[in-house]
Amino acid sequence: QVQLVESGGEMVQPGESLRLSCAASGFTLNSYVIAWFRQAPGKEREGVACMRVGDGSSYYLDAARGRFSISGDNAKNTVYLQMNNLSPEDPAVYYCPADPFVPDYGLEYYCKNPQYTQWGRGTLVIVSA
Repeated sequence: QVQLVESGGEMVQPGESLRLSCAASGFTLNSYVIAWFRQAPGKEREGVACMRVGDGSSYYLDAARGRFSISGDNAKNTVYLQMNNLSPEDPAVYYCPADPFVPDYGLEYYCKNPQYTQWGRGTLVIVSA
């Protein structure tokens, strides 16, 4: 059974850092694309970053570029999102969907389109002074 479990969300102050984790089970990450999406209250779900664990390639959306870093640990079948310098624009529920990578689509497509079949339940990030 395919399962994705996000963790690591909590309340932090502006400027602080968090590392989110996405533990995958029921499949191996090597042939998949893993993304981080987020959804704030009243807003649409938006992509943050994504990667192909198999070759380590990654892509970041503008809101994340320069502050966030996505990485994967094949041995633990886990993907991480290191978030630095968090701002009041970052609070949301963060999700890590996954799908088999189809070479016809580039990583930018996977980062921007939430058309994934596998989703976790999310982890809540709050940024407040």
